[in-house]
Amino acid sequence: MPKLSVTIIARNETAHIRAALESVSWADERIVVDAESTDDTVAIARELADRVVVREWPGYGAQKNFGASLAAHDWILSLDADERVTPALASQVRQAIEAPAHAAYRLPRVSHHMGRWIRSTDWYPDHQLRLYDRRRGTWNAARVHEGITVDGSIGELAGELQHFPYRDLTDHLETINRYTSLAAEQMHAEGRRSGLAHMAVHPPLAFLRNYLVRGGFRDGAPGFVVSAMNAYYVFLKFAKLRELGA
Repeated sequence: MPKLSVTIIARNETAHIRAALESVSWADERIVVDAESTDDTVAIARELADRVVVREWPGYGAQKNFGASLAAHDWILSLDADERVTPALASQVRQAIEAPAHAAYRLPRVSHHMGRWIRSTDWYPDHQLRLYDRRRGTWNAARVHEGITVDGSIGELAGELQHFPYRDLTDHLETINRYTSLAAEQMHAEGRRSGLAHMAVHPPLAFLRNYLVRGGFRDGAPGFVVSAMNAYYVFLKFAKLRELGA
């Protein structure tokens, strides 16, 4: 039976790394690549992982490719430290690699925020391509929202990957600020530019898509907040892109 290596990239994830590793205790190998954490992430990881490597941060895709290069097995399940694999998903992963019909698989991801699981807005189902044969897939070099380039077909599993993205709204805003900078830099490098129309039109359209079309209203106040934050992300991304192109 094919064996599975789980790779996790981390930096200052004391609050999450133990639970992430415990959720994949069933895997054949667990590897953590730490980007020079200043908290107890490395010490906790060494209690539970088969291998822990500390190295400078080269970017998301490069760090994940490095983790895959350390693996003893070709089938890789790539996790972030703030994610958890449910028992249902674990069973489906095992079944998928036992007789693989595809070179890689997407997993639906559900996020927990403001006291509830958000199953609406652009957050759900937030399909993530995380299970792959490293002989046929590599991570790209995108500054943010990196992805895997796959040589072959891609399947989908039904079991959910659980995500705990933010401690609170302050952390949510700080993450938006960081990620929109990376997104604007990526867009600018690709030759894209932003003007008043982008900043004035795209954010309200994003809110309507999230809150009405994608059902954010069904999640009450958290659904409204997530919809508004997603719209703010769009605004800030285009505003920062305009600043870079000014």
